[in-house]
Amino acid sequence: MKNYIPIILLLLVSTLSFSQTVDIELFADGLSSPLGIENAGDDRLFVIEQDGVIKIINPDGSVNPTPFLDIDSQISSGGERGLLGLDFHPDYANNGYFFVNYTNNSGNTVISRFNVDAGNPDLGDDSSELILMTIAQPFGNHNGGNVAFGPDGFLYIGTGDGGSGGDPGNRAQNPLELLGKMLRIDVDNPGGGENYGIPVDNPYVGNPEGRDEIWAIGLRNPWRYTFDETTGDLWIGDVGQNAFEEINRVHSTEADLNYGWRCYEGDDPFNTAGCVPMSEMTFPVAVFPIPECFCNVVGGYVYRGTMYSDIAGVYIFATTGNGDIQYLDGTENIVNLGDYGGIWVSFGEDINKELYIVDIQGSIYKVQGGVLANPDFDLANQLTLSPNPASESLQVSLTNNNIISSISIMDLKGSILYTEKNISLSEKQIPISHLSDGVYLVKTTIESGQSIIKKLVVK
Repeated sequence: MKNYIPIILLLLVSTLSFSQTVDIELFADGLSSPLGIENAGDDRLFVIEQDGVIKIINPDGSVNPTPFLDIDSQISSGGERGLLGLDFHPDYANNGYFFVNYTNNSGNTVISRFNVDAGNPDLGDDSSELILMTIAQPFGNHNGGNVAFGPDGFLYIGTGDGGSGGDPGNRAQNPLELLGKMLRIDVDNPGGGENYGIPVDNPYVGNPEGRDEIWAIGLRNPWRYTFDETTGDLWIGDVGQNAFEEINRVHSTEADLNYGWRCYEGDDPFNTAGCVPMSEMTFPVAVFPIPECFCNVVGGYVYRGTMYSDIAGVYIFATTGNGDIQYLDGTENIVNLGDYGGIWVSFGEDINKELYIVDIQGSIYKVQGGVLANPDFDLANQLTLSPNPASESLQVSLTNNNIISSISIMDLKGSILYTEKNISLSEKQIPISHLSDGVYLVKTTIESGQSIIKKLVVK
């Protein structure tokens, strides 16, 4: 499925920046109400399902028959409740810790840590749960759901305002409440009688007028937020009330921010009674009106993969309810690419930072740009594939003392057919006799982190 910007809109946008094309391609299906994707630093993708199951998707799109984790019995699922978030500890390869956000059988938010099974990397140990915190939810909606480690190594937890409509308890603006906030905790150094610690630079530490866990206030229902490792920016998609959806972008080091809700919906006044001045608010970088359908923003990612040059550095997001995929151009104008046919609920990255989008109806799609990338022309000239065409084996060679870190071979749809890591050589011979005749892409990553993609003909 491919959607192009209508020609009039394309001409308008091209005066502001270059145009982008986004395709999606089915990667995996047959899932049960998937809500999110994460990677654990390897080639697998971990998909959370709303009813409390985490499944592993392999690089070829196949789904392991045995779930990685199944905590269905302790979760209330349906509507805006369920297993809502997952992230892996930055040192997961050594400690095996992963963290989840779910609503329990009482309807309250639970943030927990689990361990991977000591003998099987494809299984989580469901008996290893350590509950970090439980947050009472007064209503069934606006549960937020994400958990995400920031570049500082702390765990960020986005909470909704507690639900109903209009934030009737004024929770998002109240720093004595954990709802309607961005929380930030230290999972490695527990203290104060809790199973987590408080970073010393959290803004309310030592202040009796606010909770120590709070990093920022004034969120309504942050539905997916991500950190851009290249810039250090935090991007938040915050669901609006009746009129506007919003995208927030701040640097991850900016603390003690007030995102404005319930005083403002987007940058439009909503209920400003008793609110601090506008000058003390942090307003979104992009706002768009809610269409007549029931449509909510789905926060996305800045594309940092290496396969597509036209979407490099572009923030891609979606709306659930109308199938639209959108992006922000270089001047933070929203470009709507149109309806791609899914009920989108989340985005995710693989280990190579290529993007995926989740359709709650049961499918995962790859997000693709329109232009294959070679980020460094001079570097590309230093890479040789020989012979090309090839049949039995392929020699990959780099000049100028460059060292090969990894090699992947993909078909033209982006499916990985061969990969080898930790090579640390300037030349590497790899077998290709298993490949059918055709055209393939060879992605070579060097130790500096740069990648080169070249075409290979097999016959």
